[in-house]
Amino acid sequence: MTLAVLYSRANTGVVAPLVTVEVHISNGLPALSIVGLPEAAVKESKDRVRGALLTSRFEFPARRITVNLAPADLPKEGGRFDLPIAVGMLAASAQVPAGALAAYELAGELALSGELRPVRGVIPLALAARDAGRALILPKENAEQAARVRDLRVLGADHLLEVSAHLSGQRPLAPHRGPFHGPEARSTHPDLADVRGQAQAKRALEVAAAGGHSLLMIGPPGTGKSMLAIRLPGLLPPASEREALETAAVYSVDGDLDEAAWGIRPFRAPHHTASAVALVGGGSNPRPGEISLAHNGVLFLDELPEFDRRVLEVLREPMESGRIHISRAARRAEYPARFQLVAAMNPCPCGYLGDSGPRACTCTPQQVSRYRSRISGPLLDRIDIHLEVPRVRAAMLETGAADGPTTTEVRERVQRARARQLDRARVCNALLSAAHLEQHCRPDAQAQALLNRAAVQLGLSARMVHRILKLARTVADLAGEDRIRALHVAEAIGYQRPGFAAHG
Repeated sequence: MTLAVLYSRANTGVVAPLVTVEVHISNGLPALSIVGLPEAAVKESKDRVRGALLTSRFEFPARRITVNLAPADLPKEGGRFDLPIAVGMLAASAQVPAGALAAYELAGELALSGELRPVRGVIPLALAARDAGRALILPKENAEQAARVRDLRVLGADHLLEVSAHLSGQRPLAPHRGPFHGPEARSTHPDLADVRGQAQAKRALEVAAAGGHSLLMIGPPGTGKSMLAIRLPGLLPPASEREALETAAVYSVDGDLDEAAWGIRPFRAPHHTASAVALVGGGSNPRPGEISLAHNGVLFLDELPEFDRRVLEVLREPMESGRIHISRAARRAEYPARFQLVAAMNPCPCGYLGDSGPRACTCTPQQVSRYRSRISGPLLDRIDIHLEVPRVRAAMLETGAADGPTTTEVRERVQRARARQLDRARVCNALLSAAHLEQHCRPDAQAQALLNRAAVQLGLSARMVHRILKLARTVADLAGEDRIRALHVAEAIGYQRPGFAAHG
């Protein structure tokens, strides 16, 4: 009896749990069985492995072969176990040395010709292999992605023969040295100066970018709400290497990782007909949804009241925790979801309530109330900035010089403000805890008096008071000031639900 033991990884959310691949060859009638809770694609590995070994001119043992994928209670899916199963069979039949296998983790799908095909979820796999201190053997198409992980030895191969030659010491595979995270490409971001007028909205966008605050824009059609939202990612600081890897891990699991977009903060804008599963993730084999694909970036929900209310309600937990837990009958998964929410809506069903343009609103108060009640109070209470975006006068739309600061100018101010926040509390202001508020967001006497009057006159909840303090802290950071003063609190109060207070 001969046994070979080697290592691979499964895929559970953005976690890659270790799978020990045990290949046992014994006397008996020729048969190949795979055990250890394999799903359909893993069960089919026996046919791909047999074809790959024979076409690569290896001997396929005409004996009883048992492949165990441990632990037995962890579901195994996809074609990633083809390569470790094939190498395990070669090692168990003494066609390659088994002594060096403990130093490697392997993953890759096999073609019948023996060529290696790429697999999903490479970034979580690479991070786990690095933490385990083992080198990683992958299809060459996956090698550049995996090489983004520092301090990991990545060996890319095109064919099963190359892997066997490396393990036999005949032709060692060269370690793949892919590019590490560098400066974020900015040429894809439209310029903020292209938006005419809307000085207050641009300022609110700058505050949102600096502190990581969520933003709701309320205004008639055609006032530039979508234009403003699309420009927010360009105002954000470049993603750190850790953030780039976190975001790439989600896209890697989803099978949609684009090397050209590495390090660029994502911008996701799902249609208002999106289901709850599309937004938060799910399925029988849970996959990431839009909120996870927007991790470390921006989630833009246009026409917010047109979304199903039950769909919007699922945003409340991840907005607080930054993670989403998906539970199904047989599978559970957890995905990161630390996104910056930007939403836009009309003030009423027809869109022209309070508009200064030629069209008058035709909605009744009951219609307006029903329209706005599609968004729950608890969800609105979690949005930091509520901003009216009025119609721009025609004279401002004339072509000419740039209107207001450019994206580059605003981004520089945002980066300085964000650096102050990270030095002070290690998180952006939107994520400050109650303890952080007590420590870092103490207003001076005049500012505190102004906040107390606003709390009484406007009937502010405790959460809204905390939100105003966080916004005021961001405004002060943009001004380069350590103490929160009255003018900072006044600006923060001005961002509190003007459209709903005036017309709701």
